[in-house]
Amino acid sequence: MSERVMADFLFEIGLEEVPARMIAGAQAELEQRVVKMLERERLVRLGAVAKSFATPRRLAVWVEDVAEQQEDVAEELVGPSVKVAYKDGVATPAAVAFAKKAGVEVAALKTITNAKGEYLAATSVKAGRGAAEVIAAEMPKELAGIYWAKNMYWRAGRPERFVRPVRWMVAMLGEKTVPVEFGGYVAGSVTYGHRVLFGDAAIGLKAPGKYEDALLGGFVVADVEARRQRIRKALDHVTRTVPGLRWREDHELVDKLTQLTEWPSALLGGFEKEYLALPEEVLVTVMRDHQNYFAVETGSPKTGDGKLAPHFVAVLNTEADEAGVAVIRHGNERVLRARFNDARFFWEFDQRVPLRERVKLLENVTFQKDLGSYAAKAERVRELCKRLASKVEGRGVAVDLNALLDAASLAKTDLTTELVKEFTELQGEVGGLYARAQGISPAACDAIYDQYRPVSMEDRIPRTAEGQLLAIADKADTIAGMFGLGLEPTGSKDPFALRRAANGIVKILGESSVELGLGEISRAAVGGNEELVRKIEVFFAERLEFYLREAKGQAYDVVKAVLAVGADDVRDASARAEAVTAVRGSDDFAAVSSAFKRMKNILTQAREKGISAAGGVNASLLKEPTEKALAEKSAELAEKVKGLRGRRATRRRWRRLLRCGRRWMRSSRR
Repeated sequence: MSERVMADFLFEIGLEEVPARMIAGAQAELEQRVVKMLERERLVRLGAVAKSFATPRRLAVWVEDVAEQQEDVAEELVGPSVKVAYKDGVATPAAVAFAKKAGVEVAALKTITNAKGEYLAATSVKAGRGAAEVIAAEMPKELAGIYWAKNMYWRAGRPERFVRPVRWMVAMLGEKTVPVEFGGYVAGSVTYGHRVLFGDAAIGLKAPGKYEDALLGGFVVADVEARRQRIRKALDHVTRTVPGLRWREDHELVDKLTQLTEWPSALLGGFEKEYLALPEEVLVTVMRDHQNYFAVETGSPKTGDGKLAPHFVAVLNTEADEAGVAVIRHGNERVLRARFNDARFFWEFDQRVPLRERVKLLENVTFQKDLGSYAAKAERVRELCKRLASKVEGRGVAVDLNALLDAASLAKTDLTTELVKEFTELQGEVGGLYARAQGISPAACDAIYDQYRPVSMEDRIPRTAEGQLLAIADKADTIAGMFGLGLEPTGSKDPFALRRAANGIVKILGESSVELGLGEISRAAVGGNEELVRKIEVFFAERLEFYLREAKGQAYDVVKAVLAVGADDVRDASARAEAVTAVRGSDDFAAVSSAFKRMKNILTQAREKGISAAGGVNASLLKEPTEKALAEKSAELAEKVKGLRGRRATRRRWRRLLRCGRRWMRSSRR
């Protein structure tokens, strides 16, 4: 391949603005598809150097050293037998047809001998096609294969569907264009810059390697990471204009704004201090989730004593002079002020009806058509909390039962509030804040506030035992109800987020002091339906495997080995996985594993022959001193092993267990 003419390849598809949440996945998939296509068509070496780009209006891929022509491929073909191919020394139609298929003259056919006898053979050479021809034929298929959560038709009479209408395409191999056709457009060498700052002016590209610089001239930062760093620097710069301020770190919002902008800049705005009387959660939600603003705080990030400041930072997809920035700032402040006024009105309006009086209103809020209202769910959760609390209290976990039951009764009442209807992201948190404002016990307030946590494997678990039990009961009730209706997750579909609920239960059990088994939770939530209990236990076991592998980073074989002997106690399973990982490379582990495998094979062979293993050692039958010594040592070590197995696994106990195994093995060899 090194002797062939090589050139860089660039492909870009220009679009109407793509939703931010879809861009990163599509960017990675397009790069993967283009590289694999070029590898499959023998146009690049395996492991080719490639780079992808993305903005709201474009996806692009650059690949280094793409061959301008496929290599010829020689293929050895085997044809009919010599007896069939020739009669009296003259080629038969079978020989002629084979020669035609191979693309050679009959005289060029060879004779080979294989296990079946003598056969005709030929070397067929398939001429390589030009890279432009191959790419033009294959690229539309790769574009059509990109996964989008939602596709659309945008041009009558065209079969193509894509996430947004196509507006232009670029396909260049070196300085030459490649005529890729998709969506009624034929690719060329012209791209477009920022819609506002550069207008409709075209940007002619001279070579793939000039792509990034050309777009910078058109006010577009095509490299995603460069755009992300530009945003972070802009945030730092504008907050430092006021001493003591810093923007509140928010990785998700940075990522979102990176995908919403092509030429980002930032401005610092402010709002009246009187709004700080509202709960911080409300203010931050309005700024972050509704306006894409960063919250600003004072204090040191190292000490964690930051307090919300009456400022915000907005990231813009443009740049403006000082007068323009002032106008934009004023507009953003006016919009934020209106949103804060709404939030303040809802907060004050909701206080007119206390949470305890809202319990009755839950009868009019449907949880699920076959499972009834949220009032019915609250009652089920309350009873489940009572059953779970009775189990954990006997295991050394202190629970304020009155606060827990109070929280269970009030947990869903914030669904009837105007603030949650307006800011649905605050469900649960608003209930906890309202409960605190209405003088309900702190333990109940914290439990209500944390009831939906954790919402992901990265999220924290509820802070208190009451919150942990309420969260477990709420999630378990949902899982039990949906499984009972036959609505369990299938494949990649999980419309009721039951996997997330089970993940939350597993994470709470794994990272708290709550002593509950997954089977106990299943039975407490379901009742006496053993078939349904088994289904839910299998579901929990799958989620436990996910937790150990994804959240704890344990190897696949370690997780399988650990769960093969028990998938009920999450903390124990996690400890066993950590212990196995810590000792699996030791000599003791290898020796004991080998001995265990041998014993297992012996017992398996015995069962196949109908031989039963002895139930114990009959000391009266032992004659030799070594036999008696081995029996004594085995009994001694068996007691130690029994004691170790009765306690939760730790690395230290695993090492002691392995040492017991090695001592037994040494004794058995004497």
